[in-house]
Amino acid sequence: MGVIAKKGTAGRIVFHIKKYLIVYSMMAIAVGYLMGLSFHQVVVDNTAVFKHISTVFVFFMIYPMMINLNLSELPRAAKEPRPIILSLIYNFVLTPIITYILVLSFISNKDIALGIFLVMLIPGSSMSIGYTGLSRGSIEVATIALAVNFALIPVVMPLILSLVGSAYSVTIPLRDLMVTVLVVLILPMFLGDLTRRAIIKYKGEEKLLKEYKPLFSLVTMISMLFIIWVIFFMKAELIQKQWHFLVDMAIFAGLYLIIAMPLFTWLDKKASLSYRDHMGIIYLSTGKNNGTAIAIAMMAFTPLVALPAATLPLFQIIFMLVYLNLSVRLEGYFSSEKESLRYRSD
Repeated sequence: MGVIAKKGTAGRIVFHIKKYLIVYSMMAIAVGYLMGLSFHQVVVDNTAVFKHISTVFVFFMIYPMMINLNLSELPRAAKEPRPIILSLIYNFVLTPIITYILVLSFISNKDIALGIFLVMLIPGSSMSIGYTGLSRGSIEVATIALAVNFALIPVVMPLILSLVGSAYSVTIPLRDLMVTVLVVLILPMFLGDLTRRAIIKYKGEEKLLKEYKPLFSLVTMISMLFIIWVIFFMKAELIQKQWHFLVDMAIFAGLYLIIAMPLFTWLDKKASLSYRDHMGIIYLSTGKNNGTAIAIAMMAFTPLVALPAATLPLFQIIFMLVYLNLSVRLEGYFSSEKESLRYRSD
């Protein structure tokens, strides 16, 4: 959660994996898919075992992420609520509307549609704050917005998914979903906050940031890559028969980001946000937390529902990097000439 310093073994590994995350994700997908085709009977005979193993890795993916999430920043949102409010509108109002229109247009498989809605309701990619830092955006706004949005996910997500289930005549296992939200989000959030406070109290905040934070990020990313492998390992034969799912996901991701990024940028400008505040919420609002979505899908639904979350990073990262490369032009769009010069000289 943030820009990782290139110090220490864990920090260097994390920096390397984040830099080449798209490559490692594709490798996990390719290896899982090929092994799934080669060992299909192993999958059939040991489905329950692989699900239990996945549950363990789900915990090790989410819990470290929550340690890195600073919930003590939440009260600061009241001081300047505009960016936070806009991020909530983007994530829980506009994104579901855009998603519904796009899914209705060309996604026919109900499980894939449900998986798309699931991942689109969980904002904040693993690198959202990192992109904010690289673009000279407000890290403070990004951190607070991420915490506020995450705090509302357990309430908003079951409600919207229930509506989606009704629209698609899909039964949403609300009891299993609520248990999953408790296990995957609320409990790790609570334990993560306790762990964070304990480390700061006994080891100091500097040690948390320099030594422990890169290690926690490393555990999260390795666990996520393993779960991506499991998804494609368990569903390789189905993907081979219905490969058009991936084509549909590529079209959906491209259309969503082409619509959402310019729209949210224009709305932030109309709301008179500064360049730094805009960059503090744009990556959070358009980038999705695929790891958390995968965890919920694997525990409450099926691996097929997790496919959109597993494949979205392949397309999402391209648009994030393109937007990052436009940061100088965007700075001029949001700032006066004087402010733009001052930011570039910082």
